[in-house]
Amino acid sequence: MFYREAGDFKTTYTEDSQTFPIKFDRYRYYAVLLFAFAVVPFIINDYWVNAVFLPFLIYAIAAIGLNILVGYCGQVSLGTGGFMAVGAYAVYKLMTTFPEVSIFLHVILAGGITAGVGVLFGLPSLRIKGFYLAVATLAAQFFLVWLFNRVPWFYNYSASGQISAPERTVFGVPVTGAETAPWAAYLFCLVFLTASAFIARNLTRGMAGRKWMAIRDMDIAAEIIGVNPLKAKLSAFAVSSFFVGISGALFFAIYLGAVEVGEAFGINKSFLVLFMVIIGGLGSIFGSFAGAAFLVLLPVLLKNTLVGGLGWPTDLAAHLEFIIVGAMIIIFLIAEPHGLAQLWRVAKEKLRLWPFPH
Repeated sequence: MFYREAGDFKTTYTEDSQTFPIKFDRYRYYAVLLFAFAVVPFIINDYWVNAVFLPFLIYAIAAIGLNILVGYCGQVSLGTGGFMAVGAYAVYKLMTTFPEVSIFLHVILAGGITAGVGVLFGLPSLRIKGFYLAVATLAAQFFLVWLFNRVPWFYNYSASGQISAPERTVFGVPVTGAETAPWAAYLFCLVFLTASAFIARNLTRGMAGRKWMAIRDMDIAAEIIGVNPLKAKLSAFAVSSFFVGISGALFFAIYLGAVEVGEAFGINKSFLVLFMVIIGGLGSIFGSFAGAAFLVLLPVLLKNTLVGGLGWPTDLAAHLEFIIVGAMIIIFLIAEPHGLAQLWRVAKEKLRLWPFPH
């Protein structure tokens, strides 16, 4: 009786190939968007925004970007933290150099600059792959962090070496700085996440996505059937770095406000986003959301339950978090390589067939 397709017929190929061909999925998607834009801003407070919503929105954008590169194109990358740093420092330089330009445009341009850097560091993927490509992107991570630490021009010759986001407004409402309301920061990041998910979903379902997946499955066969590996791999690096750069810009300007590159964008950040993709599901936009939600909510849940409720020491709860995340990664890699997204697909399939046996 629940979640049925009976009577939900299509009369055109366009209707049949849309992102949500089942009406129930489509209406649920619209309901979630409506709730996120029209209800959540009025019920959240400063704690929920800073502890849950902003990290989730920003990390979800980064996970979408990395999933395009790793999940869809099969190019292993460990340089996500470095590319997030490029987005952060790019938006900082743009905000301080062109203060009259909207921060919306600054964030988009920061993503474009990161895309160019991503293409540059993606050139080794034309010759190497697998473990060797992972090492190459890891080298990019350390090089970019070193560069932003050692060249004073990037942090405007500040004595502390930190960068701080200037105060900016959108339609007269502050979105950076101490005067920013929680709902304003939330909506600003939500707009970018919605646009990023929409663009990524359409790219992965189109010609570009088919080329990426062909390269991922077997690059030699893909080249034989006419896929240009140069364009496919570099376009994947460009698109992935664009989204990661946007997430880095938002992470600095909207979430933290002031950062030091080694602490905010170190190697731990690269592994965190990679774990989100692995747990959520490789090759799935929904998996990027699921992985980001899991790794953002887990520390909050453990802190409130174990530390606040049961009185556990904070360091013990942090160690338990590492144990849980490590165990989840091992379990998913062995038992369910497609992550939480595959579990969601299986649950939906069972609902569609219920009460009949699978």
